[in-house]
Amino acid sequence: MNIKITGSGSYIPTKIVSNSDFSKHEFLNEDGSPFAQPNEIITEKFQGITGIEERRYVADDLITSDIATIASQKAIENANIDPETLDYIIFAHNFGDVKKGAIQGDMLPSLASKVKYNLRIKNPKCVAYDMLFGCPGWVEGVIQATAFIKSGMAKKCLVIGAETLSRVTDPHDRDSMIYSDGAGATIIEATENEGGILAHESATFTYDEANYLFFGGSFNKNLDPNVRYIKMHGRKIYEFALSNVPKAMKECLDSCGIDISNLKKILIHQANEKMDEAIIQRFYKLYGQTPPDGIMPMSIHKLGNSSVATVPTLYDSLVKGEIENQELNKGDVIMFASVGAGMNVNAIVYKM
Repeated sequence: MNIKITGSGSYIPTKIVSNSDFSKHEFLNEDGSPFAQPNEIITEKFQGITGIEERRYVADDLITSDIATIASQKAIENANIDPETLDYIIFAHNFGDVKKGAIQGDMLPSLASKVKYNLRIKNPKCVAYDMLFGCPGWVEGVIQATAFIKSGMAKKCLVIGAETLSRVTDPHDRDSMIYSDGAGATIIEATENEGGILAHESATFTYDEANYLFFGGSFNKNLDPNVRYIKMHGRKIYEFALSNVPKAMKECLDSCGIDISNLKKILIHQANEKMDEAIIQRFYKLYGQTPPDGIMPMSIHKLGNSSVATVPTLYDSLVKGEIENQELNKGDVIMFASVGAGMNVNAIVYKM
């Protein structure tokens, strides 16, 4: 028995927000003081570091569970399965359903339960639950689905990663330009076909690192201090990722005995182009090598950082031939890797 991704689906929001759309934003320092530089310089430097040219936001009438349902329906159709045969629905997100203009996230009932309801699944043995694991949530959901299947507790699982970060960002924080919305879903299934998940690795660092990402007040001191937004210590996250993600990737690859020369693609969380490039460089340096051209497909330039959705939407785009000059073929060995709030890191080695 092997455990494979037998279907995938995505929802990429239709609203495109370019860097130039931030030209009239009032960006402030943490102490509330204005930046000395004009927004054109701020956005130019931002693009140079992150690689982000534009990002996607959901329409005003959509929430996270809505776009997750759409991605899930596509994954179910792609896998050609009866949704009533699903044993688990594992939904990775971080902020719940946040309606346009709301100041609270809604997680009652769980978003996984909402998706199960939206899919009209009657089977009570299909267990639905949410996972809060930062940006690596979808990867960790796949790892949990793998454990359920290996243990005999499940045969088919739906693993979702979806987020609407545009609803929880401080418009006065220049970091808000990083974040975007999206949803990706996959069917994880026991199969007799060759390939599948070969190894996985996870870790949580909290001793000094727990609050590198956190909820905090707006940089605009005139706004309600009780309304909170996603905040981060960007430099600390960058240093943490460069130190810990390559190690986790190496441990994962070494544990399944695959030589790094046989690795065809690395699908890494689309957080920051410069950071992702540095992670890949350090990973290959651990083997005394340099990364080959095209090893790291990217979607961040046009889609931004949609947290848990970045890896599954990237995978779905690749398998459906939607990324220029990139492809996945049967028998290819690939790696999924992610890092995010917690601080959490994880990786999976997978054979197509």
